[in-house]
Amino acid sequence: MESMRKKWTVFVVTCCAIASVIGCARVMPCRSSLSPSFFSDMIYLQNSRSARVSSFDRTGRNADMRTIRPGGTLELATIEGAGCIRHIYFTIGGPPHYLRDLVLRMYWDGSETPCVETPFGDFFGLGHERVRFFRSLLVTVNTGANGVAGTYGLNSYFPMPFAKGARLTLTNEGSQTVGAVWYHIDYEKLDRLDPNVGRFHAVWHRENPTMAVGDTPNQTLHNGANLDGKENYVILEATGHGNFAGYFLNVDNIVGGWYGEGDDMIFIDGEKWPPSFHGTGSEEIFGGGACPNVEYAGPYTGFYLIGNRDFAGKVSMYRFYVTDPIRFQKSIRATIEHGHANNMANDYSSTAFWYQTEPHAPFPKLLPASERHPRLGTDPHDMAFQKYAEFQQKFGQATAVVMQKKAQIPPEDLKKVMSAVTGITQLFERGDYEAIVRECESAITILDNFIAANK
Repeated sequence: MESMRKKWTVFVVTCCAIASVIGCARVMPCRSSLSPSFFSDMIYLQNSRSARVSSFDRTGRNADMRTIRPGGTLELATIEGAGCIRHIYFTIGGPPHYLRDLVLRMYWDGSETPCVETPFGDFFGLGHERVRFFRSLLVTVNTGANGVAGTYGLNSYFPMPFAKGARLTLTNEGSQTVGAVWYHIDYEKLDRLDPNVGRFHAVWHRENPTMAVGDTPNQTLHNGANLDGKENYVILEATGHGNFAGYFLNVDNIVGGWYGEGDDMIFIDGEKWPPSFHGTGSEEIFGGGACPNVEYAGPYTGFYLIGNRDFAGKVSMYRFYVTDPIRFQKSIRATIEHGHANNMANDYSSTAFWYQTEPHAPFPKLLPASERHPRLGTDPHDMAFQKYAEFQQKFGQATAVVMQKKAQIPPEDLKKVMSAVTGITQLFERGDYEAIVRECESAITILDNFIAANK
C-alpha cells in the first residue's frame, strides 16, 4: 500500500512538471477540472504583462512607415529585461529584390553575434521572391489589396524567449531604397525566464547549384546507394543542447523532371550513418502524397509553391516540428539528398528554425545580396513572374510621372491597366501563365506610351 502511494505521488508530481513547462513562461498548477490545451494561454491568468514595439508615427499622425536606404539598418526593437516575443508582423513596399536584399537579425541577452540571420523574405517563406499566400501554424503570408500586385502581410508566431533583453534589426544590403516598412513586434514582459528555456535561432543556407554525384546525373533515379550522407544538402548544422523546430526548403528545379527522390537524414549528437532520422523521399517530409504537383498548406506541412505541373522551376515547402521537436543534446546535422543518392544539380536554399542553449556555433557568412537573388527561369511560371515584375516596375515609373508632372493617364487606358493589376492574382491562382504575359505586355505598352508622352 505504501508502495502504491509513492508511485501515485511520483505520477502526480510528473504531471505537474509537464504542465508547468508549456509555453515560454506559463505557470500551470496541477488541477483536476481543466487540463492544458492549445488555448491555455488565453484562459489562465498570469503575472506577466503584454506590450508591442511598432513603426507607429510618434507625432500622432498617420506616417507609420519607416524607410531604409542602401546600407542602412533599421533598429526594429530594443527590449530590456526578461520576456518572450509572441508575434511579428511586417508589410513592406520595396524595390524588386527587397525580399532577399533585406536581412533580418535578432540578438538575445546581449549577444554580440545574431541568433537569427536570414534574408527577410526567406524568414517568412518567400524564398524565391515568388509570392504565395499560405497559412501555417507558425508562419502566415496574407494578401493585401490586389493580391500579388499589392503588399503582403507577413506574420511569424514562433515564441522567442529572452532572459535579459532582445534586439531586432533590419538591414538593407541592396542598391535601392526600401521606401515603406510597417511592423509590429508583440511580446510578453516576464519577471524571469526558466533556466531550461532555449533561445530561438534561424539560419539561411544556399547551394547554387548542388553537385550531382554518380554516373547518372540529373535523372530521376531509383538505383544507386548513399551510405554516408556526406554529399547531402545541409539544412542545419548546430552544436549545443536544443530542439529542431522546422524549416522552409526551396528548390529551383533547373534540370527538370521529378526532383524529389531525396531522403532526409538528420544526424543527432555526432552519430554515423544510418542516422536516427532517415526518410524515404522528399514528399513524405512535407506531408504529401507521391510526387505532389498541386499546392497545399497545413498547420505543420506544406508544398505551398509549385510553379509548374511538370515539376520544372521553383518549388517551396515547409515542415514544422511543433508537437514533435527533434531533440539533441550535443549537436545536430539536418540534411536532405538532392535527388536519390544526390544525383541532381539544382538550386537549393533553406531557412532552419531551432531552439538551443547559448553560445551557439558561428553561422556561415551570409552571401552578398546579389548572390542571394533567385535565378531567372525559362519555365512558364517564372517567365510570367518576370513579365509581371517588369509591369510592376513600369507601373512605378508611370506613378512617378503622375506625381511629378501632374499628368493623368487617359481614363480608358487607366481602366485597362487597373484591370491587369486586379486580374493577375486570379490568373496566377489558375496557373494561366500565358494570359499573365499577355495582360502585362498590353499594360506595359500603355504605360510606355504615357511615359514617352510626358517626358
